[in-house]
Amino acid sequence: MNIVILAAGQGKRMYSSLPKVLHPLAGRPLAQHVIDAARQLQPESLIVVYGHGGEAVRSALAADDLLWALQAEQLGTGHALAQALPLLAPAAQTLVLYGDVPLIAAASLRRLLLAGEGQEGLAILTVELADPGGYGRIVRDPMGKVACIVEEKDASAEEKGIREVNTGIMVLPTAHLQTWLAALKNDNAQGEYYLTDLVALAVEAGLPVHTAAAALEWEVQGVNDKLQLAQLERQYQRNQADALLLAGVRLADPARVDVRGSLKHGRDVFIDVGCVFEGEVELGDGVEIGPYCVLRNVRIGSGSRVAAYCHFDGAVIGPGGILGPYARLRPGAELGPEVHIGNFVEIKKSTIGAQSKANHLAYIGDAEIGQRVNIGAGTITCNYDGVNKHKTIIEDDAFIGSDTQLVAPVTVGRGATLGAGTTLTKNAPAEALTVSRAKQLSLTSWERPKKK
Repeated sequence: MNIVILAAGQGKRMYSSLPKVLHPLAGRPLAQHVIDAARQLQPESLIVVYGHGGEAVRSALAADDLLWALQAEQLGTGHALAQALPLLAPAAQTLVLYGDVPLIAAASLRRLLLAGEGQEGLAILTVELADPGGYGRIVRDPMGKVACIVEEKDASAEEKGIREVNTGIMVLPTAHLQTWLAALKNDNAQGEYYLTDLVALAVEAGLPVHTAAAALEWEVQGVNDKLQLAQLERQYQRNQADALLLAGVRLADPARVDVRGSLKHGRDVFIDVGCVFEGEVELGDGVEIGPYCVLRNVRIGSGSRVAAYCHFDGAVIGPGGILGPYARLRPGAELGPEVHIGNFVEIKKSTIGAQSKANHLAYIGDAEIGQRVNIGAGTITCNYDGVNKHKTIIEDDAFIGSDTQLVAPVTVGRGATLGAGTTLTKNAPAEALTVSRAKQLSLTSWERPKKK
């Protein structure tokens, strides 16, 4: 089949310079959710009709499997589909989706395709709403067959009482589109060419018009303003939370967790309130995540415990780790088994061996740290000389005293001890104590200045 995603609208009610279809839901553009659903159907061609925002839309959604059709003027949905006509495979059906309807499910689309399969006519995805205001109504004849779709602004009082509404999503016979789209008129309240008017043309031609119902109301809800965007964000996140709960994850509060990517997990995982998961996150068996943590592209080994207010990005954490609170792991941080990273410790592009500890107030960057190493409070690796980054190597069983500066490139040998306050500019030998500090003096005749 062909799939056409209409994504050219400006979204005036968003009150934003960002094109509507690029506003994020769960960390991804609205239209990206629609594209992902469309890909599950494996179409012959996948076409995005773009307009407002032009190259920004193409750049944000760029992918090898997408074709693009420009709608330079936004003259309605019928006009938008007409721009895609040259790209359609004529022998296939055409499914029309919308870039601002992000939660549409592939299962509902498959039901719609089944309803229109093998037919010359078209099929419409509908839904019944308790409050159908703002939607086009499905008007049926006395036999129950679809006669036409009437938009809200053009509907009579009687037609406004119809609860079955058009979602805008439909399957069309591509062979008829050239003729039908050319026949559309814009003599309506909006002065636009409505795609929904194709239904009346199909009826006039004696072709069947089928319907399929969306499984859930929120699947077909569109985004026209920031309020609707926030409502769909909460719906999406509740869906994610429900799936996690059913898969055995314990959530302190399902209403206070955000998944903005994929979250893989083992058994007996616990997630406290206010946590955000972005990109690809994997939690092993028995992992516990404390409140208000942000994890982006992170893999955490089984049995690890993460305390409150940690921020991890692009890190790998081995099993049995104890981290936080207020720990920060930056891209390239790789922690071995049973590593302890405490409060206000930052790790960047460094490997830390098994059972090593940095329990408070340290910065480790561009370093290789062995096993069973103790990093004292206030320790920093001075890895940047203003132009280049340099590596610090600390071998197994070393003890780094508090308030130590390791001026890279430098190596601390196996079993070495650095005294507190050391500024290390040369390699420290194995199994030795290295101290670098000024001689301590006490001046008994000195008097503290007094305020005049």
